[in-house]
Amino acid sequence: MSAGPPGTNPGRGRRAAVLGSPVAHSLSPVLHGAAYAALGLADWTYERVECDEHRLPGLVESLGPEWVGLSVTMPGKLAALQTAATATERAVAVGAANTLVRKPDGGWHADCTDIDGVTGALRAAGGYTPVPGATATLLGAGGTARAALAGLADLSVTSVTVVVRDPDRAGEALACAERLGLAAAVQQWSTADFPALAASSSVVVNTAPASAVTPLADALAKAPCVLDVIYHPWPTPVAEAVAASGGRLATGLDMLLHQAFAQVEQFTGQSAPREAMRAALRSATGDVLALPI
Repeated sequence: MSAGPPGTNPGRGRRAAVLGSPVAHSLSPVLHGAAYAALGLADWTYERVECDEHRLPGLVESLGPEWVGLSVTMPGKLAALQTAATATERAVAVGAANTLVRKPDGGWHADCTDIDGVTGALRAAGGYTPVPGATATLLGAGGTARAALAGLADLSVTSVTVVVRDPDRAGEALACAERLGLAAAVQQWSTADFPALAASSSVVVNTAPASAVTPLADALAKAPCVLDVIYHPWPTPVAEAVAASGGRLATGLDMLLHQAFAQVEQFTGQSAPREAMRAALRSATGDVLALPI
């Protein structure tokens, strides 16, 4: 890869940040800081900026040329996509962007590396091997669920059952699945046969709160591979159930790590120093997970 993004000089100080509200808890500075240090970008900085979806467009437009990239967390991912001058096809398909990269002309380009987080977590931590025609079960239909749909499509899944409390609120997820070429069906949470769904799925992805899935943990663990996006507090009920059953588990912390690899590469133009980033994240989270890469 080149030494830096087009139009930048890696010998000069550059700035990047994570935007969100609340953002104080974000671990992105841990990952990016470790990456810049390992890459020898001593004068690059990465910070947290409290910013909701309403402030995001104005803030992004106000940034000077020293700003090379932005990570965007909730609730600004839709606003990030709408603010960008250009966007990847996958960000458009998901309807959200967690990554903004400065273009040579000064505008911003949007991407959704959350998808890389899903695929990387499932492959590395979940040991998932893509099989053409695979099926999946997805719990929840929010923004994270839409990124999961794109990741599942990249892993050769062709059909997904989306389980939600209110089917009327699954419209955006279904539209996303259609854009991705996925066959998707909705089941209502209160009537879903979770053991049967898990047993018949190649992979189960949970984006629902831990409190909602605690009674279902043993049922979900019947799937050969589970991605539980919840990782705090650890261990989650799903993680305990998967471990007890000898299954394979990927977590939201794995997702965070793998999505950051792609962000660092887009911001810097260099290969992500994966070992250094993993070591920093493990240290910051008390070594609760191995975080395979």
